[in-house]
Amino acid sequence: MHLAGGAGEGSRRPDARAQELPPDRHQAILEATKQVASLLKRNGHDFALAGSVAVYAHGGVGNLQHDADFCIRPEDAEAVAATLEDAGLTVYAPPEDWLLKAKCLGQDVDLIFGLAHEPVSTELLGRAQDLSVDSVQMPVLAPTDLLRSLLAAFSEHHCDFGAVLPIARLLREKVDWKQIRREFVDVPMPAAFLYLLERLDVIAPQGGDQ
Repeated sequence: MHLAGGAGEGSRRPDARAQELPPDRHQAILEATKQVASLLKRNGHDFALAGSVAVYAHGGVGNLQHDADFCIRPEDAEAVAATLEDAGLTVYAPPEDWLLKAKCLGQDVDLIFGLAHEPVSTELLGRAQDLSVDSVQMPVLAPTDLLRSLLAAFSEHHCDFGAVLPIARLLREKVDWKQIRREFVDVPMPAAFLYLLERLDVIAPQGGDQ
């Protein structure tokens, strides 16, 4: 596998279709998501869609503006990168040691093998739900795992409750809140977010019926 040193290096052939995409960033990200997912499926790789596009797949609304995120196991990272490179995509290793990055149709794609401070596991991928993303079926992180990954990212330096609140509202009927509480009860920022959800009547107080 050849990993480029930066986003603009190491591609075997130019990403020509990037110039053909519609100006709408939302649709461009969906097109990149579908292409990467199709490549991974065709080559038999285990994966699950994560991040904002996974929220969209679970019924979220709003424009996608950032990137497409895929969870893969650490031991599969080299093979996944080779598959994407063989299809003409640029794949490179950023300074962070828990993901690879790729460019597809001019859009950023994260290939995450460390999620919520843990290696992506076969069990996590096995809980993924097969959903349609703009007419293409693909495995998508289960709601509890998706929300867990967002809460685990909270810290004193990154704590955007406003971005995660509508996602919690969207998924609240599908999330195992008991599991979430068990994991984050002693972690200050996620625990504060759970308290906010209680005060806003998104979820019932601990011990309630919701």
